[in-house]
Amino acid sequence: MDKYTPRTWQPHERPALPGSPSTPLHPTHKRWLYALVGVLVAITGGLGNSLVIANLQYLQGVLGATTAEMAWLPAAYVMTNVCMNLLLVKFRQQFGLRAFTEVFLVLYALVTFGHLFVNDLNSAIAVRAAHGMVGAALSSLGLYYMIQAFPAKWRLKALVLGLGTAQLALPLARLFSEDLLQIAEWRGLYLFELGLALICLGCVFLLKLPPGDRFKTFEALDFLTFAILSSGVALLCAVLSLGRIDWWLEAPWIGVASACSLVLIMTGLAIEHNRANPMLMTRWLGSGAMIRLALAVILIRMVLSEQSTGAVGFMQMLNMSYEQMHTLYVVMLAGAIAGLAVSALTINPAHLLMPLVISLALMAVGSVMDSFSSNLTRPQNLYISQFLLGFGGTFFLGPTMVLGTKNVLTNPRNLVSFSVMFGICQNLGGLIGAALLGTFQVVREKFHSSMIVEHLTLLDPRVAARVQSGGSAYGGIVADPELRNLIGIRSLATAATREANVMAYNDVFMLIAIIAILTMLWIFTRSLWLLSTTKPAATSVQPSGTSQ
Repeated sequence: MDKYTPRTWQPHERPALPGSPSTPLHPTHKRWLYALVGVLVAITGGLGNSLVIANLQYLQGVLGATTAEMAWLPAAYVMTNVCMNLLLVKFRQQFGLRAFTEVFLVLYALVTFGHLFVNDLNSAIAVRAAHGMVGAALSSLGLYYMIQAFPAKWRLKALVLGLGTAQLALPLARLFSEDLLQIAEWRGLYLFELGLALICLGCVFLLKLPPGDRFKTFEALDFLTFAILSSGVALLCAVLSLGRIDWWLEAPWIGVASACSLVLIMTGLAIEHNRANPMLMTRWLGSGAMIRLALAVILIRMVLSEQSTGAVGFMQMLNMSYEQMHTLYVVMLAGAIAGLAVSALTINPAHLLMPLVISLALMAVGSVMDSFSSNLTRPQNLYISQFLLGFGGTFFLGPTMVLGTKNVLTNPRNLVSFSVMFGICQNLGGLIGAALLGTFQVVREKFHSSMIVEHLTLLDPRVAARVQSGGSAYGGIVADPELRNLIGIRSLATAATREANVMAYNDVFMLIAIIAILTMLWIFTRSLWLLSTTKPAATSVQPSGTSQ
């Protein structure tokens, strides 16, 4: 039989979508093995990059790089991860997902191994780019392994667990990355990453996915579209990642990259729009339902930036150490696991919008709680709010994915388009959130600093007393009174900057809460409108059905 000829499947074995594996019946012990491999593969897909994000400051010192240069490490991962989604679905349909993953897992392991012997920034960026490519495959692979672990009646629960497990990578990385650094400094991170890649490679070889149908899907024009669109999206990711560091209006390359990105993306979409057999269904992606879904995913991902850009950045600004924040990271992880478990247990295809509303409500409450922080706030004061944010961050994922796949099941040709849209919205939402919140924090810090400094004058007795007390602390070390006075002024300036940063972070937390509340109201209003318009249609059909 030709490899592209569809097989004959039993009803329970038929692949749900083109390119996905079949779902034969498995014994219980094998289902457990599929579940374990699914968890391992899904976490590996994001853990390597999460280890780097959690330790950027330490790696910056080791590599001798600037802040802007270090920002290329996570940026390189996102750039290749987003772009590979353009080809991954078609590659899976024609050659099989397992073949793609094995090739890139081997490449990833080789690049990581080579980086152990090269201590420079360029090789580190190459490793992150390779990880982005293989991470795009591993996220899908972990999902398919998880689906094999559940019977057909629990398929949606498997979808939720497969998607959500990858979201546990960042809180996990924060928990134990400090220990890896103590083992072998920065090489401890890469040794661990290499070990995970080799273990995943062995598991994928030993426990193979069941075969699925394969179709001849690639056309020559697909690669032109991929080259144009991936270049445009990569430039956009670079701008969003480094804009707030090089600053938006000061670095000339940001304007050039933004313009080129817009031209390349529009050119790629124009080519796809006018093709007879397009890779991306632009008319379907431009429909109201898909635009609303994409906007909802981006907004929710922006709200989720509260944890990484907001709470963690705030604690680091207050000079909290890893030991002081360890329990906070445990709480974040516990919240994410709880949200994942509750979502898997409660997902209902008839009520997919309510989990989004609940997630946003919880995240809005957590952000409002954080917006009353002060310079005396410590990690234990953030336990409840960060648990709510961790819970909401995984509770919404499964229902969002199911909302999109409902249209894919009716027309499998939309699978590539939906996969690309969902992946891009997930990644760009996180980048836009970090860029927006980081920029907003800098702007508000400058504003609050100017307001504070405006009222600081040595003619004010309280200010003069504060300067004198700040300098008198060094009375036993510094004999010169003028120098002690200068030290007191610098101490006051440091305190003023700290207070300005605290107020700026409070503004960031409140902005996140406002975005969450507005998004929640929009989704809730939309669901009420859908409910009011579909009920009359259902009741009007019923009598005619009964009369027959």
